[in-house]
Amino acid sequence: MAAAAPTPKAVVHQRFGAKARYTVEEVREAVGGCPGLAPQTRSVYRCALDLPGLSVATPGTFLRKKDAEQAAAQIALDKLGIQPTANIPSTPQEAWDELIARISGFFIDENFLSSTHPLVGHLCVTLRRTGDLIGRIPLPAIAACDVKVNTLCKVIDHRAEFDPLLVLSLMYNAAKQSPGVSVSDSNFWIQSEKPYSPEAVELALERWSGTTKPVEVEVILVPHVLEDELKTVRINLRDNEHYMSYVAAELSAIDSSHVLVSRTIGKASSEIRLYFAAPNIHVVSDISKNSLACHGDGDINWQVNKRASYICGQTIYGDALLANIGYTRRDSELHTKDVNLCTYYRILLGKLPDGNCKMSRDSILAAQLPSAYSRFSWKGLSPRDLLCSFCRLQMLPEPQFAVSRVSCDMLMSAVSSEERGAPADSVENQYTNDVRINKETPDLFKCEVNIRSRKQEILLEYSAADTWSKESDAIQNSALKVLIWFNNYFKKLTSKTDKLYLSECTDGVKIHPNIFLREFAMCLSVYGKTGGNDSAMCNAVGPFSMDTQRKHLESTAKLTHIDGPDSGVFPSHGSLTCISYTASLVTKDKAKTYLLESRNEFEFEIGTDAVSNQLESCVTQLSVNQTACFLAELPPRDLIMAAAFEVSHDLSNVSIESCFLEFFVKVLQVTEPLEDRMEKALFSPPLSKQRVEFAVRHINELHATTLVDFGCGSGSLLDSLLEHPTTLEKLVGVDISRKGLTRAAKSLHQKLSKKSMMQTNVPTAVLYDGSITDYDSRLYGFDIGTCLEVIEHVEEDQATLFGNVVLSSFRPTVLIVSTPNYEYNPILQGSAMPNKDDEADESVGPCKFRNHDHKFEWTRAQFQCWATGLAVKHNYSVEFSGVGGSGEEPGYASQIAVFRRMMQGQEAMCLDKDGDQPYEVLWEWPNACEEKIGTDL
Repeated sequence: MAAAAPTPKAVVHQRFGAKARYTVEEVREAVGGCPGLAPQTRSVYRCALDLPGLSVATPGTFLRKKDAEQAAAQIALDKLGIQPTANIPSTPQEAWDELIARISGFFIDENFLSSTHPLVGHLCVTLRRTGDLIGRIPLPAIAACDVKVNTLCKVIDHRAEFDPLLVLSLMYNAAKQSPGVSVSDSNFWIQSEKPYSPEAVELALERWSGTTKPVEVEVILVPHVLEDELKTVRINLRDNEHYMSYVAAELSAIDSSHVLVSRTIGKASSEIRLYFAAPNIHVVSDISKNSLACHGDGDINWQVNKRASYICGQTIYGDALLANIGYTRRDSELHTKDVNLCTYYRILLGKLPDGNCKMSRDSILAAQLPSAYSRFSWKGLSPRDLLCSFCRLQMLPEPQFAVSRVSCDMLMSAVSSEERGAPADSVENQYTNDVRINKETPDLFKCEVNIRSRKQEILLEYSAADTWSKESDAIQNSALKVLIWFNNYFKKLTSKTDKLYLSECTDGVKIHPNIFLREFAMCLSVYGKTGGNDSAMCNAVGPFSMDTQRKHLESTAKLTHIDGPDSGVFPSHGSLTCISYTASLVTKDKAKTYLLESRNEFEFEIGTDAVSNQLESCVTQLSVNQTACFLAELPPRDLIMAAAFEVSHDLSNVSIESCFLEFFVKVLQVTEPLEDRMEKALFSPPLSKQRVEFAVRHINELHATTLVDFGCGSGSLLDSLLEHPTTLEKLVGVDISRKGLTRAAKSLHQKLSKKSMMQTNVPTAVLYDGSITDYDSRLYGFDIGTCLEVIEHVEEDQATLFGNVVLSSFRPTVLIVSTPNYEYNPILQGSAMPNKDDEADESVGPCKFRNHDHKFEWTRAQFQCWATGLAVKHNYSVEFSGVGGSGEEPGYASQIAVFRRMMQGQEAMCLDKDGDQPYEVLWEWPNACEEKIGTDL
C-alpha cells in the first residue's frame, strides 16, 4: 500500500511536541447581500502558531478551524525548510519490525514518561502501586492511546482496521518479541522488565495527577441482543485505581487486560469509545498466524453486537459499554464525561444521510434534508460536506466528484434546428434550446459522483444530464441528489415493509447491488431487514425511486392559540423565513411536559422541504409576529431521544406512544423570494402587479362576470382583483395545496368582510382543493380563466395535460396563461448578483431557472409552439404578449398567451353540469363564517 505523508500539523508535533502553541481566532465575515435581503455573515477562522524562535500566522481566513491550523503549520514548515515525508512503512514486514520497536519504546525509554502521550496516564496510575503490579498495564490500553500502533497493524493486516481483537493479537505477538518488555503468558498484561528510576517516576507523577476524590461517570450499556433495551449505568471511579478495572467489573470480564477498546466515536476530540470483554480465548504465539483462538463458538461473548458494531464501524462482541473516559494530551488527569441515552441516539442519527444536516442546524425535530440546493439560502453544512461526512461515518472512502466541462457548441450540435422550436424534452435541451447561445458563451459544468466500497469497488454511480454555470453548483447539486437517494433508502429501512427492493439504475443513480448490500450489511441487520444470514439481506432487485420531489400527501397543521395581529406579511413559496419555536413531548393526560427542542432563530426557505410538512404548513398560515401552537405527528422514538438532551433520563421510562408532540411557533421575519427580488430590482411596478393589471384589462374588455384562477396558490391574484374596479361577480380559485388555500381563504375573508377595502363588490367567492389537470363540471364555461406563473412548477407533460383539459373540458371564453421567458434570465440574474464571487462572472452563459422549484422554463419559440398546438387542437385562437420590458429582444420577462374560444354557437359538447365534481370546497363566501376561518382553516 502507498505510504501517506503526515499532515503539516503532525510534522510540527513530531518536531516540537507541547512547545507548539496554536491560537485560533474566530471572526465574522460578510457573505454578501441581495436586494431586500438582510446582510449575511458566517464564521471563519485565522490561526497563529508559536514555536521556539518562530511565530507565524495565516494571511487569510478558513471555514474550518482545522484548516486554519494546518495552514499555519505549513507556513512554519516552509520557513524552517522542513519537508514532510511519509513515515508509514510500505510493507507488512517493515510495519511488523516497527511495531515491535514502538511497543518496546513505550517501556525502555524513560524519557517517554515525561511526554504528554496519553499512555503515560495509564502508566502513572500503575506506578502508584506496589509489588509486582507496579507499572503493569493492559495491552488493549496501548491500542486505545496510540494511533501509530493501529496504523501499523493495518499495514500488517488490512482487516485490523475493523477488528480490535485482531489488533490485540498482533500487539501481543509483537510484544513477545519486544526487547525490555514483559508480557504475561496467560493474559494480556504488559510491563517493563526493569523498574523505572525514581526520578523518572517522580517527573511523570508531577505531570499526571491522580484522582483525588471518587468520580461517578454515567455510561450506556449496549446489549448484544437487539431486542434488549439500552441501559444507563453509573460507574464509580475511586482510590486511584485504573479505570479499566471498573469497566471490566461492569462487563464481567476476567480482568482489565481482557477489556477491548474501540476507536473513538464522533468528533476527533472526543474520547467516546465502546468497551467490551474479549471472547474466551487462548493465546497462540505464532507470528505467521497472528490470531487468537476462541474457546467455544456458542459462547455469548463471541456473538457480534450489531448495534455497537454499526455505530463504531468495528466488530464488537458481546455486551458493550459506551463511555467517555480516558487519558488525553490535553488533560493532566483522567478525563470523564457522562454519556446518556441522548448521546447514543445522536451518534445513531449521525450515521443517517440527513442526520448531520439536522445536527449542523441544531434542529433535530424541525429540520429536514432540503430537496433543492441554492447557495443563496442553504443553511448548515453544504451537501458536499454532508455526503463526505456520511461516507466517513459508514467507513467508506471519500466520495469522488468528477466535474466535466460541456461546451455550448457541443450542446447546440446535439439538437437539430427543428427541435429548437419545440418544448424541451430534457434538462439538457432546456439549455440547448436557448436561441441566444453563441460561441462567446462560457461552458457549463456537469458532475458525476462515485461512492466506493472499502475495497475501492464502485457501489454507487450518479450521472445526470443536469448542467450548471458554476462548477461548485454542479458539485453541490450532484452531492444533494446522492444524499436524497440514500436518505430515501434509509427511510425504507426504518419503515415496516418486510422486503426492500434495490434498483440497479434509477433517476441517474446506478447501484451495484451485491457490493452495496455487503457494505451496508451491518446497517441493514440493525434495522431488522434480514434474518440470520446477513449476506442474504435485501437481495431482491426491483423498483426504488430517488423521489427528489418527495411526492407525498400534504399534511396540514391545525393551529390553535393564534396570537398577535395580522401584519399582512406572510411567508410564501420561495421566501426566506425566520421563526422561533419550541417542541415539547406532552403526555396525553397533560400531566407532564418535556421540552425537547428550542430555537430562538431558525431560518429556512419555504417550499424546499427544509422543515417538516406540518411545521411549514403552520408557518405559512401565520403573518410576521404572530404565534401559534399545533400538534405534530409523533416522530420515531430514536429521533425524540436524540433531541431529548436534558430530559433523556426522564424519558427512558416514559411510553412515548402515550404522548403527543406540541410545537409553539412564532414568525419573526420574512424575506421575499429571490425571483421576486430580482424582478423588483428591474421593474416598477413589479412583474406580479403588472400581470394583475394585464388580467384586469382583459376582464373589463370582456365584461367578464366569472373568473377561475387555476393554480391560485395563496390567492395573490384573487386578493389583488378585489382592489381593482372590475365587472366580476364570482371569483373561484383552484389549487392542490391546502396550505396555500388556507392562506387565500383568510386573506379573502378579511377583505370581503371589510367592504371599505375593496374596489369591487364580489357577491360570490369559492376556493376548491383539487388538481388543475382534473375536470370539475362546476367550473365549466367561465368567462375568463387565468393561470399565471403556474405551469413551470409542474412537469412539461402535466403542463400539456392541463392545456388539453382546460380548453377541451372547462372551456372558458378566454384563458390567460403566463410563464417566465427563459431568454430574459441573464438580464434578471445579472441584476441581483448575491455575492462577490458572482460579480466576476457576469458573462455566465445559459442561466439556470429563476426558481429551483421550476421544472422547466421556455423560450418564446417553445412557448408559442406549445400554445399554438393547443389552440389549433381545441378550436381557440391565441395571441402572444407579455409584461416586463419593451417586448424587443430578448422579449418580455414574463410571456403571456391569451386563448379566445371560437365558434361560440357550437357548444353541443357542453358537459353535464351535475357530472364530475372531484373538487372539495375548502372555503366559500358568503357561507363562510368567522368561526370556520378561525378553526378549520
